[in-house]
Amino acid sequence: MKRWVFPELCDGVRAVAHDIEAPRHYLKLCGSNKELRNAVPVRWEVQPANYFMLATATALDTKPLPHGYRLELHQAGPVTRACVIAPDGGLAASGCAAEIADAFIYDRIETAPDHRRKGLGVAVMAALGSARKSLANPQLLVATEDGRNLYANLGWTVLAPFATATIPES
Repeated sequence: MKRWVFPELCDGVRAVAHDIEAPRHYLKLCGSNKELRNAVPVRWEVQPANYFMLATATALDTKPLPHGYRLELHQAGPVTRACVIAPDGGLAASGCAAEIADAFIYDRIETAPDHRRKGLGVAVMAALGSARKSLANPQLLVATEDGRNLYANLGWTVLAPFATATIPES
């Protein structure tokens, strides 16, 4: 699986899309689904709309984890992974973040459906945020439609629509 991320629509998006014919590759664009759909061959399937977001608040209002839950934090080079383990030992929530020279980027923040509305996602975000070395670096993420509303309540703003396309497996 490979991902190509483009900050804007350009000839590179079209070139990569025309060259790739195998599934499990992803084209990502800071732009609308319509823009991406018009730039790629018909074999590409455009996924539901997402949003590229920026944190405008600096601190999260976190509460202790519910009874029986525990947080694990793992570091591998510039990547930090946070996992909230449920009382039964299953994965209740998780996410990753990495800091590069000019940004702190959150990725794949998810709370399992049976564990939502318990503050676990906020706990993951706070744990990942504690790994930031430069508070001056902007915090960025890509959110789904549902996530957009949740992050907005945490002080995030939408910078741009974010489109993704992939070739489905036959």
